[in-house]
Amino acid sequence: MRVLAPRFSILFATLLVLSTFLPIAVNAQYTMTILPTLGGTVASPSSINDAGWISGSSTLANGREEHAVLWVNETLTDLGTLPGGKNSAVGFPVKSNRAMLVGFSQTGSSNPLHEDWQYICGPFETPPVCAGKNRITLGYVWRDGVMTSLPPFEGGFISEAFGANNLGQIVGVAETGNVDGTCTSPQVLDYFGVMWAKDGSMQSLQPYPGDQISAAVGINNRGQIVGASGPCAPLSPSIGAHALLWQDGSQLDLGNLGGTTNNVAFAINERGEVVGFSGVQGDTTAHAFLWRNSGPMQDLGTLAGDVFSIAYSINNHGQIVGQSCDANGNCRAFLWEKGTMLDLNSLVNGGNTQLVVAFDINNRGQIVGEAYDPSSGQAPGFLIYPCDKASTARVNCDPAGASGALIEKPTLILPKTVREQLRRKPTFGRLGTR
Repeated sequence: MRVLAPRFSILFATLLVLSTFLPIAVNAQYTMTILPTLGGTVASPSSINDAGWISGSSTLANGREEHAVLWVNETLTDLGTLPGGKNSAVGFPVKSNRAMLVGFSQTGSSNPLHEDWQYICGPFETPPVCAGKNRITLGYVWRDGVMTSLPPFEGGFISEAFGANNLGQIVGVAETGNVDGTCTSPQVLDYFGVMWAKDGSMQSLQPYPGDQISAAVGINNRGQIVGASGPCAPLSPSIGAHALLWQDGSQLDLGNLGGTTNNVAFAINERGEVVGFSGVQGDTTAHAFLWRNSGPMQDLGTLAGDVFSIAYSINNHGQIVGQSCDANGNCRAFLWEKGTMLDLNSLVNGGNTQLVVAFDINNRGQIVGEAYDPSSGQAPGFLIYPCDKASTARVNCDPAGASGALIEKPTLILPKTVREQLRRKPTFGRLGTR
């Protein structure tokens, strides 16, 4: 099916920020491009579809707000926010090849229950200055330059959209009107995973028996949905007691790696393969996992010397991307394929730039994520794509590297302020790194 190019109205054209990508010379298996921002120092491209649409979020020049953005070719588009909001994001791999994006945005309304799920703080201010604190957050669908909110269940205040497929089905979370006395403060209401259908109807995705809440994160074109459920508390991966697959009207527990928390499924491909992360025995840390068919869950481990890992995305070829971190919070983006986890920094000659996390990979092998540039102190977004071994037009690709040679590159020790920035910044943009 042909993917339609975005159509922008005259009014929406004022939201466009034109900027060229910044190429970096590469002599390796991948070539890399740094993505422009909306004037801030941090960009988080969280999704890339097969048409090459890259979406995510970028901080503004004031450093205290971030907006959902779309990168297409050499054009960066500010998607703005829902009316009255200060922050918005495309938080997870959307996985839709249609001219549509989904995410979540603050509104101008205050939450009367003060549940305060999402807001963003200036990373270097003490105490942090927060923009949009206690605003109601709603999921949205963006089409043709228009951001339309997705409602919670009746009586609820908050919703968030995380994934979508080519059928127009959208998944995320939505609050109910049920006041739950077992919730951990400041959460008051229950919330369930939800699928919003193309006709606007809502389907509740029930938690595993014994759990109070659920959240749906990814969906494929077969209508299989993945996410997690657990006790009622503010939305966070730590409350994931069960990584779940919803299909045919029921939920399936995908198991765990020995832990009772941090069990979340983030993505599912068209072959029904699921990735995410799971707590290990003792709940001292968590590892990326791969689940196939009836299981059991496979521990993907970590990069050498690291203690934590998380898998965010898998394509239809079984390639997995994510993040691996040491005990001090120094993180590296990884690519897992054919049974081996590779440091993406060893496949890309990005100079001193460190690829910190890979959020998504499409079926063409293109990967997006977040980097750190020690020369500027910024955390820009990146796009890397494979060198074409069969082509004579391998731009910036070394034949030796393209044939499989790894680049010897030491792990960059991130400054404490940067580790804090990368940890705190996604408070609005991504529940998975809280």
